[in-house]
Amino acid sequence: DKVSGDSVSAATLNQSGFLTCEAERVGQDTTLSQIIRMVSDAAATKAPIAKIADKVSGVFVPTVIALAVLTFLIWLFAGKEVGFSLARAISVLVISCPCALGLATPVAIMVGNGVGAKNGIMFKNAVSLEQTGKTDIVVLDKTGTITKGEPEVVGFSPAEGFSNEDLLYFSAGLERKSEHPLAKAVLKKAESMGIRVAEVTEFENHVGNGISGRISGGPFDGLMVFGGKKDFVESRMKEYGNVIPEEILKEAEEGAEVGNTVLFFGREDTFLGIIEVADWLKEDSPSAVAELKSMGIHVVMLTGDHEKTAAHIGRLAGVDEVIAGVLPDGKEEVIRSLQKYGKVAMVGDGINDAPALTRADMGIAIGAGTDIAIDAADVVLMKSQVKDVPAAIRLSRATLKNIHENLFWAFFYNVIGIPLASGVWIPVFGWQLNPMFGAAAMSLSSFCVVTNALRLNFCKLYDAAHDHKSFSKRKNHLEGKKLYGGSISGAGNAVSAENKNQKEEDKEMTKTMKIEGMMCEHCEARVKKALEALDHVEEAKVSHKEGTAVLSLSGEVEDAVLTKAVEEQDYKVLAVE
Repeated sequence: DKVSGDSVSAATLNQSGFLTCEAERVGQDTTLSQIIRMVSDAAATKAPIAKIADKVSGVFVPTVIALAVLTFLIWLFAGKEVGFSLARAISVLVISCPCALGLATPVAIMVGNGVGAKNGIMFKNAVSLEQTGKTDIVVLDKTGTITKGEPEVVGFSPAEGFSNEDLLYFSAGLERKSEHPLAKAVLKKAESMGIRVAEVTEFENHVGNGISGRISGGPFDGLMVFGGKKDFVESRMKEYGNVIPEEILKEAEEGAEVGNTVLFFGREDTFLGIIEVADWLKEDSPSAVAELKSMGIHVVMLTGDHEKTAAHIGRLAGVDEVIAGVLPDGKEEVIRSLQKYGKVAMVGDGINDAPALTRADMGIAIGAGTDIAIDAADVVLMKSQVKDVPAAIRLSRATLKNIHENLFWAFFYNVIGIPLASGVWIPVFGWQLNPMFGAAAMSLSSFCVVTNALRLNFCKLYDAAHDHKSFSKRKNHLEGKKLYGGSISGAGNAVSAENKNQKEEDKEMTKTMKIEGMMCEHCEARVKKALEALDHVEEAKVSHKEGTAVLSLSGEVEDAVLTKAVEEQDYKVLAVE
């Protein structure tokens, strides 16, 4: 449904009522025109490998002319008549026409770009089409790339003396001035609860840390209010001689451990509380990461979130490495550090990602992201799907392989054809090439090169069955390594070696609970948080799909206590084994 002020796309059909639309983008400004221009520009540029063919052609042409003259003279001195000698020379010129060499690269580039465009993968130039397949490390932004970028409020922990409504009154009033996705989640929650929010002036965005402003009107008129990361709010609280209560800090840690982003809010005279926000994984993120890893690529998740939150999301996605707590201006530095280990592709969608996209060997923008991210990138994924990242790499590798095949057959054709045309085999086998057949063979070579390039139309971009087949001899030298020094979490191995050894030494007990009523990852998080809050419950692995919770215990816990903790969250326990 559309209301006044909404945007509509070209070719929208109005199914009921009366609709008046204003064309804001016409001609070359439309999305379709931008796509056409992008594909056209890519087809018009030269890939690095094409420069090799150009250099070869520059040597090839004078060499062939010299061979033709030499062939004519040799046969003439061998006692053959002028007509015979001239026929041999002409055959050399005709059969060795360098058309196949010239066509080998541009035709494959053109077809590869077309296949990408059909699947919503836009390569801005031929260089990006060739180089994407050579990626060693893929760095994925978290919010809006691995996750949906549509966070929801999943919990409140107001400070003593405040209610959820009080907390939302101040926090939503402050967040109303922000464009951050987390701010929209807080505002959406306040609207759904029908809460009137505070008026805030002197709003200031502290990039990568939080926001602040001054309350205008009401009993709290003139007081400063601030929100954001723990360290930012904690430092502002200390300025006014206040601290964050220990019990709130503990709840924030527990929320972060289950993957929630925790927002802290304070007023200059007191601490207000925390709001937990969850941003769910895109459905295709885990499978896309698995495909990248199977292609021999080291996958890193880069985010400004708290380490524990990032580690949880990274563990669900299955990445090799998590780099958390990075400020916007630090992402470019991370990319620079990773480039020591190989070619780096950065995948992002936000303004904060633009410097990193530019710094990376290959910048890949999620199409639903900001214009600045798309402008800074080399590849644009129009469908905003993470699975298009391995698809783009797959297409690049297939295109490069196709170019190599074309160049091989072009050279192979000349290696076979030129000696035959010059009459090398006449004294041995009596083989003699008519110039007309030479012309036909030359045309056939160009036909074969073009036909081979057209085979790219049958490339299965989303089929991982043959991934890395042609690279099987290349050992992944990055496997199992943590490339970035500093405060990071290895999400691929969620439990550190130290914890694993400790668990083996303690020989922890395990129990499996069968639970009814869990419907989503949010349900999993609630059950996990409730169980891990109990004494002796070291870890709870909860699955809403299987309807189970597998507990690792450091001591005896009664079944009744476990059951009560789960049923207090409005889920039914069927059995404890």
